[in-house]
Amino acid sequence: MDSSGIMIKEILTITMTLFAVIDIFGSIPIVLDLREKFGKIESLKATLISFFIMVLFLFTGERALSFLGIDVSSFSIAGGLILFFMGLELVLGLTFFKSEPDTEGSSIVPLAFPLIAGPGSLTTIISFNSLYPFWTILIGIILNLIVVYITLKFSDRLSKVLGKNGMMVLRKVFGIICLAIAIKMIKFNLFL
Repeated sequence: MDSSGIMIKEILTITMTLFAVIDIFGSIPIVLDLREKFGKIESLKATLISFFIMVLFLFTGERALSFLGIDVSSFSIAGGLILFFMGLELVLGLTFFKSEPDTEGSSIVPLAFPLIAGPGSLTTIISFNSLYPFWTILIGIILNLIVVYITLKFSDRLSKVLGKNGMMVLRKVFGIICLAIAIKMIKFNLFL
């Protein structure tokens, strides 16, 4: 295989892995819940902030965590706990994340971080850094964030198509999936 074929294969591997980790389609119920709580979500702002966080982690992630005395496992467990509480919100209808009057707040926390650029994607980027060239990782991040932006921008249309009952079922199902991913992240990193 020539070098361009290898690069394309690497980009596809990075893109598909990040796509699975970010799971923006699985996060649609959370996005709609945030939109309902805050009134609006700034899709472009959330996407750009996620891009900035991911690229920053691409350059400095492992060193920054090490400097702070935090290992990657502890970082993943903290992210797992956040996902766990977000899953509980969806399944049980509880509210753990305080709704603040600033409607712009939902674009950054918890949307850009930790939902899009969360511990899973940041840890994945750190591990990719030792396996793939910088440019292939950057292209994989950009491709994922294009899908993220489109999904955020049109999530309300999906809500209209599914209706109130369909969205309620979707929230419960993805809440359980979110809980399962959180438990898996915590369990895996506790026993490293």
